[in-house]
Amino acid sequence: MTQPFRVGFVPGVTPDKWARAWAERMPRRPLELVPLDEDADPVGLLRAGDLAMALVRLPVDTEGLHLIRLYDEQPVVMVAREHPVAAYDEIDVAELSEEHRLPDPGTTTPQAVARVAEEAGVLVVPMSVARLHHRRDVVHVPVSGVPATTVGLAWPRESDDDRVETFVGVVRGRTVNSSRDARQAPKPGRRKRR
Repeated sequence: MTQPFRVGFVPGVTPDKWARAWAERMPRRPLELVPLDEDADPVGLLRAGDLAMALVRLPVDTEGLHLIRLYDEQPVVMVAREHPVAAYDEIDVAELSEEHRLPDPGTTTPQAVARVAEEAGVLVVPMSVARLHHRRDVVHVPVSGVPATTVGLAWPRESDDDRVETFVGVVRGRTVNSSRDARQAPKPGRRKRR
């Protein structure tokens, strides 16, 4: 039986739509999505051969890796529901200069969000991370003046697994009949000339 194709993903990234497209396109070749915690080193896992590919938040050390940028994430500030910033539709980061900025050293994101709920500070994160750590007593507000974060797909340069190209096609939205995927299977009704 074919070994599962292991693709890691950092917190907040939701690869479900790509997994569904993979299952339709490659029903006999299993895909294993590996959620990575915030302390994981996706690049280290790629280099060690524990993952075939990884959805990462940039920047990462790309030595020995291929990397394609997929999309940018909107930064947001997480605040307690009763905090004055909660009334804004959007806020500039300069207006948060008097606020205690979390996370504190050695604090995980879930711990920092709990501190936000206690009104102990504010936390600037990508929107997908805010959604992942959603709670009723915390809201998030888009923040300007902070660079967007970028999610990318990385894999080792020396990889010779044909499933890599298929997964790249899936995340880039290529159809089964696109020129790159079409070369994998002969088209019916066409013969080679001799």
